[in-house]
Amino acid sequence: MITRMSTLFLRTLREDPADAEVPSHKLLVRAGYVRRVAPGIYSWLPLGLRVLRNVERVVREEMDAIGGQEIHFPALLPREPYEKSNRWTEYGPNLFRLKDRKGNDYLLGPTHEELFTLTVKGEYSSYKDYPVILYQIQTKYRDEERPRAGVLRGREFVMKDSYSFDLDDEGLSESYQLHRDAYIRIFDRLGLRYVIVKATSGAMGGSASEEFLAESETGEDTFVRSTESDYAANVEAVVTPVPPAEPIEGKPAAEVHYTPNTPTIESLVDYLNANTDRKFTAADTLKNVLVKVRQPGADEWELLAVGVPGDREVDMKRLEASLTPAEVALLEEEDFAANPFLVKGYIGPKALQENGVRYLVDPRIVPGTAWVTGADKPDHHVVDLVCGRDFTPDGTIEASEVKEGDPSPDGKGTLVAARGIEIAHIFQLGRKYADAFELDALGQDGKPKRITMGSYGIGISRLVAAIAEQSHDDLGLVWPREVAPADVHIVIAGKDEAIWERGEAIAAELDAAGVQVVLDDRTVSPGVKFADAELLGVPTILVVGKGLAKGGVVEVRDRRSGERTEVPADDAVQHLVGVVRG
Repeated sequence: MITRMSTLFLRTLREDPADAEVPSHKLLVRAGYVRRVAPGIYSWLPLGLRVLRNVERVVREEMDAIGGQEIHFPALLPREPYEKSNRWTEYGPNLFRLKDRKGNDYLLGPTHEELFTLTVKGEYSSYKDYPVILYQIQTKYRDEERPRAGVLRGREFVMKDSYSFDLDDEGLSESYQLHRDAYIRIFDRLGLRYVIVKATSGAMGGSASEEFLAESETGEDTFVRSTESDYAANVEAVVTPVPPAEPIEGKPAAEVHYTPNTPTIESLVDYLNANTDRKFTAADTLKNVLVKVRQPGADEWELLAVGVPGDREVDMKRLEASLTPAEVALLEEEDFAANPFLVKGYIGPKALQENGVRYLVDPRIVPGTAWVTGADKPDHHVVDLVCGRDFTPDGTIEASEVKEGDPSPDGKGTLVAARGIEIAHIFQLGRKYADAFELDALGQDGKPKRITMGSYGIGISRLVAAIAEQSHDDLGLVWPREVAPADVHIVIAGKDEAIWERGEAIAAELDAAGVQVVLDDRTVSPGVKFADAELLGVPTILVVGKGLAKGGVVEVRDRRSGERTEVPADDAVQHLVGVVRG
């Protein structure tokens, strides 16, 4: 069926929406693909829904190709399964919780591991039933604290989540690789520039974990890659290379120095360099950052000190990833007041450990290394405090920022940073949920065998925005053909009856040939029509206008390259079918 713009439910906008920060948000709204309903909640209008459905189609085709079977779960879910897996509390404030009229607890599903596991448990019982891959494409809900960037980070979003169920770890590895390869085909078909990075599992649990990131300067995820290898990782998943321990013997004794007005690393280094016969840098200092941690379901907060080299900041995302599923918050003034041994700007390991505060340090702080750090009283620091001699941390933690130029964890080259949009995440879950729900199969030997699982997600609605971030120009969207809302956008540019008749005829012939057509048959100026055609981003634009009267030709425009080709009107359909079908 031909989509006529004279009747299409569409209003394009010439100005960017006031709340839009990134190109995809601006253009999807301006082009009439989506409309905001509330913060983080959007309606999909006809052309936007077509793009969304096209992305779904590509995902379904590749999931079906690896033997996945599609099912569909409700979004409104009872509390009990999530209570049993501990995620009723682990998800914290990101979970939409509600009660029915009888006072029973429910949630809006953020993800469905529990339901998939229970469903398989209810249907399958023998080793002969496995392996199996199930998937769904469904709306998910998370109460984002700061929804932003349109459909990139919303409270309601469409997601494909699939789960593999295998009898052993070898089977899980095969299922994981099947999904990984399918995802590569999906994103290649969608025309995305992406990178696969090592990742953390977060509240999902599990072991092996990788993210697919669409490369974009507007992305919220920072990742790093090596200059000399294929190593790439989300910053939360970077493992710091641990330097060798140093000998303690012969190190100078720790000495407390009066260091007035030096609450910052910069002021401390300047003071020491001006008032001692040694030269110090920020990397010689030990910065101790205090946070408070609360475990899921707990009422009380626990103090936690994190020690990092003074030339680095604590990266809260890395810290939170290291401590998940616990909740993490910076200390407030009342916390310092309740713990007077914490002297702001001068906190050292001694007072922390004397007062039972758990103390975790950066992996670079190894035995034998000497540091300048707080002496636990105002205007005083201790110099040459040696790890393993003068203080002993309770352990290490990956919490300090990752910098460009850091050595790559694989020992090859150094790290460079880039930004991306998370579009997919794959996990080898193992037996976390199978254990929680006792998912077993009767083995060949007649004994129960615990199933092992994998979890594989793709953000469908986020993919639309990610594609838009990568596929646009100053004029508007430029959709890859695989997901575009139509194959050809025909612009009738002129008032002459013959022009209108030829435009209609070409549209009908293309439609008969199976080519999806948007026909701009509105009685508006050609300038408005051209502006809308460029904004909407259909990959091929056909202009039926003055060239028809002058030379019997029409103009074919490639939206991506900007190339314009004149084609005899009689050959236009054949030419366009060739363009569309490659």
